[in-house]
Amino acid sequence: MIAETVCSAVAAAGLGIAAVTAYRKRFLTAARLAAYALVPLGLVLTGAVEWAAETAFSPTAWAGFGVLGAAWLLFMVTRAVERRGGGTRKERSAARAAQREAVAPAASAPSLGQAAARPAARPAAAPRKAEPADDFSDIEAILKKHGI
Repeated sequence: MIAETVCSAVAAAGLGIAAVTAYRKRFLTAARLAAYALVPLGLVLTGAVEWAAETAFSPTAWAGFGVLGAAWLLFMVTRAVERRGGGTRKERSAARAAQREAVAPAASAPSLGQAAARPAARPAAAPRKAEPADDFSDIEAILKKHGI
């Protein structure tokens, strides 16, 4: 009963301030103030204030909020542990093994074809100068850098 009276008084005061603001030719601000002032009155008329007042002073409702908070906390903790790589030892070792294995292990090895049959008789020559028209030199450098 007291909460409804307070909300009604706040609504009346807000409408009074909106009227004064409209008198000063600030209609947009007055309309916004009137909208804010009507919210508590609407909550009183729908019964939401009475429900909120009963809930705020109910130990059962607070116990329910506590249980909801505990559930939320469990969700967040399990999510954080999962992101940090948690889980069982078997799951972690399987993930590490899958990470170490290459998708195509032979793809990064050079193809040895006929060149492997002959041994290299002479030492490797100095690297030749890149031609200015060589458009793929940057791409080759990036691929060599990554071992491809």
